[in-house]
Amino acid sequence: MTPGKRKVAVVGVSLSDCGRVDDATPYALHAQAARRALADAGMDRSLVDGFASAGLGTLPPVEVAEYLGLRPTWVDSTAVGGSTWEVMAAHATDAIAAGHAEAVLLVYGSTARADIKAGRRTGNLSFGARGPLQFEVPYGHTLIAKYAMAARRHMHAYGTTLEQLASVAVQARANAALNPEAMFRTPITTDDVLSGPMIADPFTKLHCCLRSDGGAAVLLAAEEYVRDCRTAPVWILGTGEHVSHTTMSEWPDFTVSPAAVSGRLAFERAGVRPDEIDVAELYDAFTYMTLVTLEDLGFCAKGEGGEFVKKGRLTVGGELPVNTDGGGLSAQHPGMRGLFLLVEAVRQLRGEAGERQVRKTGGRLPELAVASGTGGWFCSSGTVVLGRG
Repeated sequence: MTPGKRKVAVVGVSLSDCGRVDDATPYALHAQAARRALADAGMDRSLVDGFASAGLGTLPPVEVAEYLGLRPTWVDSTAVGGSTWEVMAAHATDAIAAGHAEAVLLVYGSTARADIKAGRRTGNLSFGARGPLQFEVPYGHTLIAKYAMAARRHMHAYGTTLEQLASVAVQARANAALNPEAMFRTPITTDDVLSGPMIADPFTKLHCCLRSDGGAAVLLAAEEYVRDCRTAPVWILGTGEHVSHTTMSEWPDFTVSPAAVSGRLAFERAGVRPDEIDVAELYDAFTYMTLVTLEDLGFCAKGEGGEFVKKGRLTVGGELPVNTDGGGLSAQHPGMRGLFLLVEAVRQLRGEAGERQVRKTGGRLPELAVASGTGGWFCSSGTVVLGRG
């Protein structure tokens, strides 16, 4: 934080009902998550003067703010896919630090799963055929296929194996088994992952995130509000954001994600090193995302992600617990999941994660966490470093 600027803390986090939610609208999930986050902080909604949301309504976040009964004087509707919420958290932190807002609420909610089951929408095969995408759509590139191409390139360049990628899913499920809120908790094996139905080579079904309903909320506030909050503060230490490409032909290297830039910036601004991080919450729509993000954040060298993940490091009791709630592969994935990463990171630093709580030597709580979201097909990245007060 620049000298002379206010410190910013996360003072409230929550999830709405998640998993299979057939009797709620996306607006209702937004409201449920928001109310729970305010209750978690012990803060009255009248103090919230900043609001950030994306993905719902014709005029997001105006419609959602109106639904929640808020009239913010600072607003953000940045939409960069799954990294939206880390980028929004960065913007909100800057606004609060500069005195442009006092308390900012970030909220998301989606009934993606229920809508498909009820026939209100179909699975997205394409993001459209206008603009730069018109040069790729005729070739049948779905979002999943683009990630699959990138994974194949990493396998070709560095010898990464299907078994190593599968181990990411296995460890995510092991973490989910400890999370009563996770959608899928039954343990899986590498063979289970490898023998599943093919979705986009090399990804079988269990290499891909689940589709769920659910919402989340995160409340950030200036340091002077912390003493009146119900929960212990988790401080925003540093943030970074970066956009890379939208057209695959403009992506310089399929084996390098934009987290290589956003992560470097976040760690530099926080004044910490990757090897000091106790918990990592990473966007994992596909197993390859976890592996390459670990490399790009500096937890291992480029090309060494396969060896790094196969040793069981990612479980709650491992050397670097990753996606401790089970991640998008096993816990929940209602669309732009980046806000869930922040919720889980805060819960871990507070010591509120129950059976999946990470403990350091001597039973101490973790002190530093990183949340890194990815948007599009590695098009954007936002990284946030958080620390316990």
